Amino acid sequence: MKKLKTLVFEYITGGGFNSFKLPEPLAQEGLLMLQALVDDLTRIELVDPLVMLDYRMIGRLTHHINSHIIKPEHECQQKFLGLLAECDAVWVVAPESDDVLQNLCQTVEKSGKILLNSSSTAVAVAGNKWLTYQCLQKHCIATVPTQKLVDFSYLPGEWIIKSVNGVGCTDSYVVVDEQEFTSITESIDKQKYIIQPHKQGEKTSLSCLFKNGRGWLVCANRQYFERIDQQYQLTGITVNFTSDTAKYHIVSNIALAMQGLWGYVGIDLIETAGEILVLEINPRLTTSYAGIHEALGINCASAVLDLLSGDPQLEPTRNQPVYINITGQENHAN
Repeated sequence: MKKLKTLVFEYITGGGFNSFKLPEPLAQEGLLMLQALVDDLTRIELVDPLVMLDYRMIGRLTHHINSHIIKPEHECQQKFLGLLAECDAVWVVAPESDDVLQNLCQTVEKSGKILLNSSSTAVAVAGNKWLTYQCLQKHCIATVPTQKLVDFSYLPGEWIIKSVNGVGCTDSYVVVDEQEFTSITESIDKQKYIIQPHKQGEKTSLSCLFKNGRGWLVCANRQYFERIDQQYQLTGITVNFTSDTAKYHIVSNIALAMQGLWGYVGIDLIETAGEILVLEINPRLTTSYAGIHEALGINCASAVLDLLSGDPQLEPTRNQPVYINITGQENHAN
């Protein structure tokens, strides 16, 4: 049987910054995801993966695999298009900022090749925090109250200002008084930001699979952050931190609300004593993916490929929490 030639493009480590300085924290997370995805794909006999790889990543990807090196003089988009033409399927891992992920998904859709991601229309909503908020509200899914920053008048309290389509903690700021609020808002384009009350609670995430209005929870994860000045930095994740996942029925509700979600999707939550609130929906691989195989024995890439013809096979062969240290620093999770 012919192997499915699959192009893997993790944007940060795959050449998206080939002519710029690598943003090292994002590159580290990107490498974690890429390594885990490559490991899973190489375990699948009928898949032939081809990886786009930034020249500075040579030697950092530990698996011997067919790689196309992206050098500083290359035009990354043109290289992507050329490799796309040679492959049967494409798996994109890219930031939502500047519509990078949406545009790449749309390019694959137009090519007629198999897209192993959510549809570009679903990415357009999930990758935009304001549109996500409106969608969740419309479908009565609990989320954090959100306003456009340009429409907001300061009120006492702690607030968090977020870029509408920023990635992770990038371009997010915690403000605790009017002076901090004024200082931040004078230095940014208010049209591109939203603002939310700064909720206190346990920061968790869900690793899920989606297809045509249906959702499957793979595992729940606990996230650890360090607050540096006015910004949070993700320092680590405990993947599969609990087996008590019945309370996360929110996955099915999101599947119905965003029926274009497909494949692996991450959902960020804030859990308080009385409620579980959705913070973000990430229509792509998230860093938690890197711990799933060790935690559950599940080949998540194989489960995504199952979606092409039916339901995913998600039978765990083990059940343990796995800690992923992102920054290399010690913290309370160790």
